[in-house]
Parts: sequence; C-alpha cells; structure tokens
Amino acid sequence: MRIGLLGTGPWARRVHAPALAAHPGFEFAGLCGRNAEAASALAEAHGVPSYPDPEKLFADVDAVSVALPPSVQAGFAVRAAEAGCHLLLDKPVALTVPDARAVHAAVERAGTASVVFFTLRFGAGQASWLAEQTARGGWFTAHCQWLGAVFTAADSPYAASAWRLEKGALWDVGPHALSVLLPVLGAAVRVTAVAGPGDTVHLVLGHASGASSTLTLSLTAPPAAAAGGVGLELRGEAGAARLPERSESPAAAFGRALDALALAAGGGAAHPCGSAFGLEVVEVLAAAEEALRTGAAVLL
Repeated sequence: MRIGLLGTGPWARRVHAPALAAHPGFEFAGLCGRNAEAASALAEAHGVPSYPDPEKLFADVDAVSVALPPSVQAGFAVRAAEAGCHLLLDKPVALTVPDARAVHAAVERAGTASVVFFTLRFGAGQASWLAEQTARGGWFTAHCQWLGAVFTAADSPYAASAWRLEKGALWDVGPHALSVLLPVLGAAVRVTAVAGPGDTVHLVLGHASGASSTLTLSLTAPPAAAAGGVGLELRGEAGAARLPERSESPAAAFGRALDALALAAGGGAAHPCGSAFGLEVVEVLAAAEEALRTGAAVLL
C-alpha cells in the first residue's frame, strides 16, 4: 500500500516518517508540508518526493498519514477521504465537534478505512492489558493521571507548539486518558471539570456503565513531579488493576497503528480507534471545556 505523509513538525520527523519508512507493508511514497523547506529536507532524508500540492499527493497514494496540528488536520483529512485515501490520523482529530463530525462523515461517505493513533491503545503491553480489562468488566471506578513537563522542561521539542499553548493538557494528553477509560468503562454521559495550576485540569466523568472516573492532566507540572507521572488504576469486582508502564518508543506503537490500518483497508472490520471513536473523544473534550467555562456539569 502506497502511503503519503502530511506534516513536517517534530512528531512527523520523530515518529510518522521513520515508522512509514520502516514498515514492510507500506511504501512510503511521498510527503507534503506547509513549510516547503522543511518538507524538502524531510523528503530528502527518507528518499521520497516532496509534493507542493496535497491533492497531487492524494492522487498518487492509497493512504495518508496525518501529522498536522488538530486545528488543520480535520480539513486535510476530509479532502484526503474525498480523494479515496485511507486515513491514519493523530489525536485529537479536531478541536471542535463539528470538525470531528465532518471527518467521520467524509470517511463514511467515501467508504475508506480510518485509524486514530492513540499511543496507549497501540502500545504492546497496554493494548493486551486493555483487552483483558474490557473483557473482565465489573469496574467500579478509575483514576488516570498524566503529568507532563512540556512547558516547564528546558528541552521539550513541543514547547513551541501553538495549539498546545492555546488548548493545554486537556486536548493534548486528555485524548490518551480517554482512549483507555472509555473502552473499559463505557461512554461518558456526564463531565465536570476544575482548573488547577498552569494548564492543569481535573475531570470527573460519569459513564454509561454506572462507573465513574477521575482524570488529572497537565503539561505544566514541575519536571520532578512529571517524572513517572503517567498512570491509570481501575478498581472493581476483581480488585485493582494498573496500566503497565510504557517500555517502547512511540514509533513502535505507530507501527501497530499502521498494521491496523492495513487490516481495515484490506476489508477487515472498522477499527475501534477509527474516526467514530475520534469523534467521541472530541465530544468529551468539548464537554469538559464547557464545564470549565461554566463551572457546571455537562451532560453528553
């Protein structure tokens, strides 16, 4: 399967491009970026052509991997789907519910496959753990914390990200937490939110299953506080279960997302992390943002 890349930022350079070049089931066929100089440099590094026009890239490939800010990802995803390309998207798929809904609608109309890359959902240890806990059921409550130091550490490659500066941890690491909580506890039906220091936010979710969960999310934690600051614990009829720690690079997990896209594009069932789930995550994030703004619980 021929696949193209949209984007030339740190995530594209560190994860998407190397994984696309290394995957035996895909031919990395070219890329397109809004920064022509960066696009030429990245294309040269991987021996692929740089396309000045995304529509020409779409016409030459079977699938597109999107490593763009979520503020523009949705528009390009719709155009790629309309051109008949399968989609490997990044989280969150958009920053508004209408934009996320447009992506899912375009995928449905085109009949193309879609996968949204959530690192935890495609991690080797995390994926199998998640399947086990979902099958086990009987969960009463859960807590997830994701403390990052993107804006406090001296060497973060993502500190200059405009959309992260604007939207903060809720929209950056919130999707990771939701990608694990929602499959295990069920859809969120009620969201409350309280702001903490910096961009820190605390969420309480009520789930359709009757379970509840709490989330603590931050990109502005002190570096010492952020060390080991990612974790999730479930408690229920089976006792307690803790998410295994990550032990591999994001590129390795991304390779499994590519496997999933190939399977879905080859006639397999729609992947659980497809555009429909991407829309569900955006709906919860938007509800949490509204709860922060109003100070009241929001029903979904």
